[in-house]
Amino acid sequence: MRADLEKFYKASVGQTPDAPSPQQADIQRLILLRGMIDDEILQQRAAKLNLVASDEDVNAKLTEIKALSTQEEFESQLKAHGQTLDDLKRQIRRALTTTKLLNKEIESKINITDAEITGYYNTHKSEFNFIEPQYHIDQIVVTGTPPQQASNPQARRAPNEVEARKEIDNIHNRLQSGDDFGTLAAQFSENANIASNGGDMGFVPESELHSEADLYSAISQLKPGQITDIIPAFDNSSPGHRFLGFAIYKLLGREPAGQREINDPRVQQAIRSNLRESHAQLLKNAYSEMLHDNAKIRNYFAEQVLRQGAQ
Repeated sequence: MRADLEKFYKASVGQTPDAPSPQQADIQRLILLRGMIDDEILQQRAAKLNLVASDEDVNAKLTEIKALSTQEEFESQLKAHGQTLDDLKRQIRRALTTTKLLNKEIESKINITDAEITGYYNTHKSEFNFIEPQYHIDQIVVTGTPPQQASNPQARRAPNEVEARKEIDNIHNRLQSGDDFGTLAAQFSENANIASNGGDMGFVPESELHSEADLYSAISQLKPGQITDIIPAFDNSSPGHRFLGFAIYKLLGREPAGQREINDPRVQQAIRSNLRESHAQLLKNAYSEMLHDNAKIRNYFAEQVLRQGAQ
């Protein structure tokens, strides 16, 4: 519905001071709508295969989300996002349904063989020759940026720096109470690239850690299994290292410089994970195209934009 598109559009614009031009706004709406169409195709496929998430699944995930804040804070965050409780439940159901569908149709069919692992190692052997010490790190990051779209709706998004700080404080308290780091990272970290892996950043070179003095200082004082205090997070790829939000890190281990051999279980696990992710991404893209081929789609908003542009 157009009302759903406008909700996602307002969330993507957020608190930006300068309103986009009408043309820029409609470009963004078209991009968001394409994502909504892709999601709807997946939802309909899941319904045909009887893979829609149950009420029990939704309520369990909702309980996890609410556990990080008081009832008052939870309701305040819903209001800040322009959501009702039913809106959130609907997003959770759709996200869980997509996960169930892709697990059945894609993930369950991927089998990484020993021959593939050996082939990858022989071709990429230099990747496992550490020229400097490496730190194996997990991360949970919470930003002050509103959500760009509802791609990961079960993870709450703090609408500003103050709310981001509250959120990361709650997560840190749960970690200190014994909650599992990987579980919380998968549920609440806003680094989409690694959240699905429990926040695992892999092996980070020592020189890379040196680029952020606070981070290196905190990590270098940890023993494996320990976590840092809350640390400001920055985007090192942007000019001036733009502030992102707040993060917590867990040190899994340190590795000295040198060549890692293929019989090292950690090397095999790293290769297996890399190959599985590559296979999954390829198959998901092909699966999405196949579903598009079999779907009947009419984009009324795109038609409206064309009609107005031709006047």
